[in-house]
Amino acid sequence: MDSFTELWQSISGPETWISLGKTVLRLLIIIFMAVIINKIGKGIIERTFQERRHSPIQLSNRREQTLSKLLKSVLMYLISFIVIVMLLDTFGVPVSTLLAGAGVAGLAIGFGAQSLVKDVISGFFIIFEDQFSVGDYISINNLEGTVEEIGLRTTKIQSWTGEQHVIPNGDISMVTNYSIHNGISVVEINIPYENDIKQVEVLLDGIITGLPNKYEEFVGIPEINGVTNLELSNFVIRVIAETLPGSQWAGERIIRKEVKDQLFQEGIEIPSPRIVVYSRDSQEDDNQVRKGANY
Repeated sequence: MDSFTELWQSISGPETWISLGKTVLRLLIIIFMAVIINKIGKGIIERTFQERRHSPIQLSNRREQTLSKLLKSVLMYLISFIVIVMLLDTFGVPVSTLLAGAGVAGLAIGFGAQSLVKDVISGFFIIFEDQFSVGDYISINNLEGTVEEIGLRTTKIQSWTGEQHVIPNGDISMVTNYSIHNGISVVEINIPYENDIKQVEVLLDGIITGLPNKYEEFVGIPEINGVTNLELSNFVIRVIAETLPGSQWAGERIIRKEVKDQLFQEGIEIPSPRIVVYSRDSQEDDNQVRKGANY
């Protein structure tokens, strides 16, 4: 009973509640200050990049977005580390002892975290070499999508169907970037053999010449490559067009739509497969006709 009484007095005593109140208040202040500092830091980063747009040294928009998100991510990690240290100190955990032992434990952890170190180093070189930036359309390890975020450890890309792929930077071995240089749209148009090639090319030239004025995806006037193949029931005319970076697929869709509509109005329809069938009776009749002609 004496021990229970002492425990109850210690719990219900004013000193305990005052100490608990101070601890809770300190936790709230630490979290509140962390949130405020994080918002202020992000605001400073955004304002810094906005002011750089008026400076002599200019950065591309895609480069600014990449560096801005990276700095915000580093700021968040730094503030989180400081908050954890302060929270541990609030609960009486010997932080200095933990930090001193972290050096020894870090060697042991380092051997098991080689992949993490590899990801961080790879992320640094991706950003430093400007291999790709936020907003670029890229292909990584057979995955295609738009870059949403580049971190020190992972890269996030979103496919055109909405899925988000998170790829460790250390696993990125080859990157295809579609957003750096202008793209080329290649469209092959099937024309029935009944139509004259020159007439069709003149008609196509009139269609594609006005495309740059109607659609901003095109950089220059598309060109006709001529007949590129002879199929069973049609010949193939190829049209190529230079587009803005990443717009080559949109350019192909536009060319197909415009060409199909105009050709249909001119009476040139899509060729259908043809099969020529010879019957035995018709073949015998042909042979008899040929024999009669010889006489």
